[in-house]
Amino acid sequence: MKSVAAVHRLRLVSGPEGLSFILLLICSVLKRTTSFNGVPVMGTVHGVLFILYLVFLVQAYQARRWEPKRGLVLFVLSVLPTGGFFAERMLAKEERGELDAAPATA
Repeated sequence: MKSVAAVHRLRLVSGPEGLSFILLLICSVLKRTTSFNGVPVMGTVHGVLFILYLVFLVQAYQARRWEPKRGLVLFVLSVLPTGGFFAERMLAKEERGELDAAPATA
């Protein structure tokens, strides 16, 4: 049951992390083109969500005994502007049992 909770936590933070990344990019553009500077606030929000994503990724990786490739894909998705949304979709499928994410037997 612990592994299901770890995947669920990762899924719950992946969407907001992806959205905060996009908002941070928008704030960066606005900072350079207008007098609006939301970067300090969005930078902090995104930083906290990114760190939570990484902590939850490590916990899910260990609890589910994913292959390294799966952990790497989820990490790469976290550093792409829209990757959090794809990670959330992939993790939702795993929670519903639509993906073959059984622990490795070795």
